[in-house]
Amino acid sequence: MSSRQVLQSFEEYQKARTTFVQTVAELATRAQNIETLQNAGVMSLLRPLLLDIVPTIQQTAALALGRLANHNDELAEAVVKGDILPQLVYSLAEQNRFYKKAAAFVLRAVARHSPELAQSVVDCGALDALVICLEEFDPTVKEAAAWALGYVARHNAELAQAVVDAGAVPLLVLCIQEPELGLKRIAASTVSDIAKHSAELAQTIVDAGAIAHLAQMILNNDEKLKRQVFSALSQISKHSVDLAEMVVEAEIFPAVLTCLRDPDEYVKKNVATLIREIAKHTPELSQLVVNAGGVAAIIDFIADTKGNVRLPGVMMLGYVAAHSENLSMAVIASKGVNQLAITLHEETEDHVQAATAWSLGQIGRHTPEHAKSVAAANVLPKLLACYMRADASEDLQTKSKNALKNILQKCVHLPSLEPLLHDAPPNILKHVVAQFSKVLPHDQKARRLFVTSGGLKKIQEIKAEPGSALAEYITSINNCYPDEIVKYYSPGYSEELLERVEHYQPVSTM
Repeated sequence: MSSRQVLQSFEEYQKARTTFVQTVAELATRAQNIETLQNAGVMSLLRPLLLDIVPTIQQTAALALGRLANHNDELAEAVVKGDILPQLVYSLAEQNRFYKKAAAFVLRAVARHSPELAQSVVDCGALDALVICLEEFDPTVKEAAAWALGYVARHNAELAQAVVDAGAVPLLVLCIQEPELGLKRIAASTVSDIAKHSAELAQTIVDAGAIAHLAQMILNNDEKLKRQVFSALSQISKHSVDLAEMVVEAEIFPAVLTCLRDPDEYVKKNVATLIREIAKHTPELSQLVVNAGGVAAIIDFIADTKGNVRLPGVMMLGYVAAHSENLSMAVIASKGVNQLAITLHEETEDHVQAATAWSLGQIGRHTPEHAKSVAAANVLPKLLACYMRADASEDLQTKSKNALKNILQKCVHLPSLEPLLHDAPPNILKHVVAQFSKVLPHDQKARRLFVTSGGLKKIQEIKAEPGSALAEYITSINNCYPDEIVKYYSPGYSEELLERVEHYQPVSTM
């Protein structure tokens, strides 16, 4: 046999290996093939090909493994149990850029499924190798490494701390400054995933100088980048007053407000979330947002959006209003109550309605003037309906009840309260009746209106426990009227009169 024939056998074997890994990599892109590949023992067949002498076979084998692991946690666990991760980590330091990208993809695909699988990636020493990849010249290698680090960090504070301890943060901040958009996006996303867990982790991001570089990209034209930038700034701001102030000091206002009108829904939502996270901390930060025109901008944003997208805007109004009477009045003056009333009517999802109810309660709880502004928007019957709805979530019921109580305890605008006399259950009714008992003794016009509107008649129909607060309030109201008026509107009085007519003997005048 000639040497040519011998070499031909090797070439054929190489072609077969190449065809095999390429076919598996292609098949692994479609979910319907995964179970068949798994049952055929694909993992054990791919593993030796990671050490193949032909670089393209190594890379394609890694790509196929990544695609398989990406599909479900069972296949990701098979990668861990097959001792494939140490091989990949070793190769990250040794191989070319194409292999590094494929290896980082496998690590990311394994880490994404659960904290336990992400911990397996950490335990095999992958973080140090991935951090070294952040210093590579090729931006696509950096991107693949940053992405894998983000998938490890996102699960919990311990894993995020491991990424920080590996020295990733300063390099991620450098990646944010690179010209390539894809790299900027992934680096900003990973920074966000680290910062979200705790104030300490967010502080490490701030200490690396990330805020200034993120703030510079607020008005970038790339939607996907802006999503990640606003997400990262939100995750930094949410933990403490100091961190929120550092974000504000980067002079993000009023530029961020223009992004509330961005065509991309995720950008808008993340901007609203950022403003909410800043405003929630202190009256001073809320006032800064108000002064920049933030409340009016958020109200317009709520009007233009639906469902989960508008949720952070709804909550932001509640946080601002909760701080003080003046800030609550700023929300009222900007027509915030009307927009929240529309939202409460339009939304069908319980969690959005619950947030809206909470915000309305925060606006109305300060003074009679605040409560009147909320009640005048006709939200009290809607809040009551949310509270009494049989299929309402516990959170919606609780928040609706608390909002009603907050507003009712300050509301002296009786026309807004009267519809509740007819529909409210006893635990809400006592707050309604309490307000009438406070106002009627001092307002002659209101006393007359209360009779003609049927309010006094309704009060007589309420069955209150003797000695209860409700009974005391009813007595206080009845004491505002002559006995014969109270008696006239009491249940059964008309029958009593008819009975007296029946038994009345006319006096003969003849």
